[in-house]
Amino acid sequence: MKPVFYLLLITNLFLAGNSLAQEKKKKTPNIIFILTDDLGYGDVGVFFQNKRAAGQDKSKPFTLTPHLDEMAASGATLPQHYCSAPVCAPSRASILLGQSQGHANVRDNQFDKALANNYTLGNVMQKAGYATVAIGKWGLQGTKEWSAHPLNRGFDYYYGYMRHSDGHEHYPKEGLYRGKKEVWENKTEVSAGLDKCYTGDLWTARAKKWIIDHSKSKDPGQPFFMFLAYDTPHAVLELPTSAYPAGGGLNGGVQWIGKTGEMINTATGVPDSWTHPDYINATYDDDHNTATAEKPWPDTYKRFATSTRRIDDEVGDILLLLKDLRIDSNTLVVFSSDNGPSIESYLPKPHVPYSANFFDSFGPFDGIKRDVLEGGMRMPVIAKWAGHIPAHTIVNTPSISYDWMPTFLDVANLPAPAVSDGVSLLPSLTGKGKQKESMIYSEYFEGGKTPSYPEYASVNRGRTRNQMQMIRMGNMVGVRYDIKSQADNFQIFDVLKDPHQKYNLAETQNMASLQRKMKDMVLQVRRVDVEAKRPYDTVAVPAIVNTTIRKGLLWKTYRSATTWLPNTQGLSIISSGKSVGLEPEITNKDAANLVTVEGFIKIPADGDYTFYLASKGKAFLRIHDAVLIDEDFGYTPKSEKQSTIKLKAGLHPIKIYYKNIAHKGGDVTLEWSSAAFEKQPVPKTVFFN
Repeated sequence: MKPVFYLLLITNLFLAGNSLAQEKKKKTPNIIFILTDDLGYGDVGVFFQNKRAAGQDKSKPFTLTPHLDEMAASGATLPQHYCSAPVCAPSRASILLGQSQGHANVRDNQFDKALANNYTLGNVMQKAGYATVAIGKWGLQGTKEWSAHPLNRGFDYYYGYMRHSDGHEHYPKEGLYRGKKEVWENKTEVSAGLDKCYTGDLWTARAKKWIIDHSKSKDPGQPFFMFLAYDTPHAVLELPTSAYPAGGGLNGGVQWIGKTGEMINTATGVPDSWTHPDYINATYDDDHNTATAEKPWPDTYKRFATSTRRIDDEVGDILLLLKDLRIDSNTLVVFSSDNGPSIESYLPKPHVPYSANFFDSFGPFDGIKRDVLEGGMRMPVIAKWAGHIPAHTIVNTPSISYDWMPTFLDVANLPAPAVSDGVSLLPSLTGKGKQKESMIYSEYFEGGKTPSYPEYASVNRGRTRNQMQMIRMGNMVGVRYDIKSQADNFQIFDVLKDPHQKYNLAETQNMASLQRKMKDMVLQVRRVDVEAKRPYDTVAVPAIVNTTIRKGLLWKTYRSATTWLPNTQGLSIISSGKSVGLEPEITNKDAANLVTVEGFIKIPADGDYTFYLASKGKAFLRIHDAVLIDEDFGYTPKSEKQSTIKLKAGLHPIKIYYKNIAHKGGDVTLEWSSAAFEKQPVPKTVFFN
């Protein structure tokens, strides 16, 4: 009997272990990131529209978003969250790359430019064990052979508009206002069967179908990451075909039918015909005179309100599906927008152009899409994760869209790549742990001017844009418009006390120290992009003042399970010490696979310095917060990369990450050259801590 007993015991232990492994896998949360297009901070009820409604001022029409309000009540709102750029292409690139506009390869209006072949939300989540899917608007594929197709940037499945311009039309087959458009399923064009398909409904139905199919797959416990990017309410303010189907979730709401000519259940009726009943007969006090009759809302605004309400229904539909499938407590859902509200309706006459101030879509701020004022940069962000994010949470710490990569990886219990610029927001969302400060920075070029709305402070009406920058430090936001040179001063605003950015504190208070700090930092957090030239590109990065330095560098070792070189925030240090150069006498060599060496490098004179980095494994170099050399993603061991940077004489923070391969030193070499000397190893005498 003993052999049978032991066999049963071993079998039970195996099954128990397997069950625990499966349970752990099931508990790894799914993540859905919902990104709308041109939805303003003020367009969502809980952020602003509900206040307009409560004011009962008939001269101030309002819209409703009940499902988003319910999502906010059961989760968290982030009223101080920023987009990385005030227009869609660079904004989306920064989100997907986890990089600021000081580093992302798509800047300004570089529509359809190929997203950099580096770490993306897609491939890092793949490596974290997630099934990855992108649905909706892409626009970052590249113009030749679509080298940056979503399938080439880490997504297992894609369905949507590839081209940026296609996202201006919301009926792809009919092309009512902007001509027919292409919809792609992976690498197959499928628009021929999409009769009467309104894209907001189409993307929602396809997202629901994918989630349902995944729940029935051979591995339903595998977590999934979904990037759901709507092209509404952007561009043509087209109307749906019919009312949103009742119910929502598994058996209601929009449904994927899958038949040519009847792909979804709302592909019936007449395209561009249905106005939400809350708005179809809406009137307002246009002349601020209660004695005169109210006027009907212009058709353009009925369309906009219907479009935003449709997004609200679509999000509510997906949230109910998660509940029906009993995965809502195991799914983090984040709702956001890519930039501030637009003023274009893309509709022909007699429709009037859309004006963002009909509903005050910019909320309590000044500025719209294409402005780096708060109205162009603040996003209506909501996060829901039942059982993990407490209800009615308000996150009052400032954050920015490239924080989502570290956040999502933190959810998966992994550190973000060293190349990412953000920080995890999980402590703020869950109330557990200490929240690290976000680095909030943007740069952007756009011709034209800020609208001259009476709602805006007089100093912001009709502002000439051109080269712009913004940076936030604490409650203070620095803004520069129409930048001519690095010498231009920042306007400085306390955006908590002055959300309209009316009072430039740089003119009324002693802000010399903060002014200098902002001017220095905007050079220290970015790299030059030759395809997006700035007037400050040729200015040397300023040094820092430190009078307590000592010779040598500080080194630390870590154990990391990631295939990428990780940001070390949150990693446990295995060993640490001081060294005179890049070859520390590392203890616990066998336990550590990651080494960081950091301190200061003393630059002898102002000028251009070229650095050369070579590694036996992977390596990464930052000077200040600027990425100088990236030998991580796709790096060939023992090859050498170089980069030139203009530096002022003095001390500059430096940090090198590298894989601990040899365990005997010699894993990484750093050389430099300048106009004063030829290429040579960086001497140990210039390193300090």
